[in-house]
Parts: sequence; C-alpha cells; structure tokens
Amino acid sequence: MLNKRNRRIAKVVTYILLVVFSIYTMFPFVWMLICSFKPKTEIRTATPSFLIDAPTLENFQRVLFDAGFVNYIKNSLIVSVVACALSMIIAVMAGYALSRFYKLKVVKVSNLAMMLSQMIPGVLLLVPLYMIMRQLGILESYGSLILAYTTFVIPLCTFMMSSFFDTVPMALEEAAEIDGCNKAQTLFKVILPLSVPSLVSTGLYAFINAWNEFMYGYIFISTDEYRTLTPAIMLFKGANTIDWGALMAGSVVAVIPMTVIFLFLQRYFLAGLMAGSVKG
Repeated sequence: MLNKRNRRIAKVVTYILLVVFSIYTMFPFVWMLICSFKPKTEIRTATPSFLIDAPTLENFQRVLFDAGFVNYIKNSLIVSVVACALSMIIAVMAGYALSRFYKLKVVKVSNLAMMLSQMIPGVLLLVPLYMIMRQLGILESYGSLILAYTTFVIPLCTFMMSSFFDTVPMALEEAAEIDGCNKAQTLFKVILPLSVPSLVSTGLYAFINAWNEFMYGYIFISTDEYRTLTPAIMLFKGANTIDWGALMAGSVVAVIPMTVIFLFLQRYFLAGLMAGSVKG
C-alpha cells in the first residue's frame, strides 16, 4: 500500500511539474497570438490583459499586404526547400558512407572534420562567409543563403542518417546483392524505403533551421526582392518606435507554417529520433 501511495504521489507531482513547464513554455506564444489581434490602443495600455475588447485583423492586413510579407514567405520557402533538398541528398550519401565504410581512413577523417565543425559558433564564420559570398558574386541572392544554410546543417544531418543506417541489418544488403542489385540500387530500393521516419526527421530539422535562421539572412540580404521572413520581422522595429501589433502578427505568420508541418509529420519525426537511439 505504501509503495502504491508513493507511486501515486510521484505521478501527481510529475504531472503538476509538466503542466507548470507547459504553461511556462507556451506563455510567449499565447501572448504573441493575443497581441496580434489587439488594436494599438489596447497593446499600449498601462495594464496589459489577456482579454481583447475589440479584436481586429488590421495587424495581419498590414503585415501580409502593406508590408509585402507574402513575398518574404515565398523567399523563405524557396531557400528552405532548396537547402533542405541539398542537405538531404548529401546527408544520405555521406551518412551511408560513414555507416558502411567506417574503417576507411578517408571516412574517419571526414567524420572527425564534421565533428570539429560543430564546435565552431556560426557567428565566428559570419565575416569569412560574407567575404567568400562577395568574391563569388552571390550576395543579394538566394544562392548565398542556400549555400550557408546547407553548409551548417550537413554535419548533424549526416550523423542522424548515419545513426539510422547503423541499425539496418547488413543481411538486407546481402540479400539485395544476391538478387543482382548494385550499391546504388540497394540504397535507393531497399534501405531508403525503410528510412522514411529518419528522412522526415532529418529533413524537418534542415527545413526548420533554414526557415528560422536570422543572422545570415539579415547580413547577406539587404533588398526586399530576396529578403526572407525572419529578418523581415525586424522591419517593424524602428529607431524610436516599435509597431508591436505588426511585429506580433509577423511572428505568428512565421510560426504557423512550422506548427502545421510539425503537427502533420509529428509521428514520423518522433519515430525518426528514436530510430538510431538503440543499436545492436
């Protein structure tokens, strides 16, 4: 009876802590959503409130139509999709090599180099990358952002795919080789169909990283034609005043696509994260 009572108490305490942590985590998003529907007079009131006396869509109208956020969303989508696709192609090939040919010296050196690259903060590479992009003549274009984002996510994407490939039995590849498949056919016809959860979780990481990145998008792009969504939110922050309503509405617009994508792919995302956690 005592053990049962202790387990019940521990369960209650656990759920209370989870509820408190969830409220603490969700509060900024809830407040952002509420403020996006408030008029200026209610946002700048001396006594903030969760209630909205006169809900309005004026902030979203200013963001989507007056400020041209539709173009920024298009730019972010192009950069994120291309960066995600390139990252996944490289990560799948490199991850398979790390998993199946780990004894080769060149593979060990590449593995070590990618691990060391993860220890370098991105801000330290800002000036060198800016100079490289300027020499290549691809500043103020999608190419600079795609190249930067792809470079930064490849190491972790490769390790995620490699961890999953380690769990795939070699017997499947041997059976495919007996049936006449070469290495490429084995990878694309046997292994990749089994890797859907890991592919989704890895691709989602690469896409979210490119979608949410601010620093390089803010430095590399200074024109509205190629400006992405996250740096565009800073347009509502002036030197002396801040348009809080539009700022909150722009943040909501930036968050909604990621939320929808995650809700639809949550099952694959969690399965992919668990796929490489247990080996043997």
